[in-house]
Amino acid sequence: MSVAEFVGDEVSAAGYRLCGIEVHIADSVNALSLIKESCERASLVLVGSSTLQHIGTTELDELLATIQPPVLIVPDVRGLQDVPDIASRINKQLGLLE
Repeated sequence: MSVAEFVGDEVSAAGYRLCGIEVHIADSVNALSLIKESCERASLVLVGSSTLQHIGTTELDELLATIQPPVLIVPDVRGLQDVPDIASRINKQLGLLE
């Protein structure tokens, strides 16, 4: 079992590869399957924020709800896609006012 795996764009993956993390380059066809495969192998899964455009909202919620392994959304190097605001999503689900 690998310690951590990154699934995302090519440029961000280069930095994670230099850190010794196993990386997978995602596109619109294979993004969700790569993330699910990484969840089976790794103890931590990092998903680039640019990959989120290839994943549906329901699938994203299911991935973020997994406890083992934790799935974290990390910003991409180029800053093309923002990281989702998890705190506001949780507050909305709990019915809390902002």
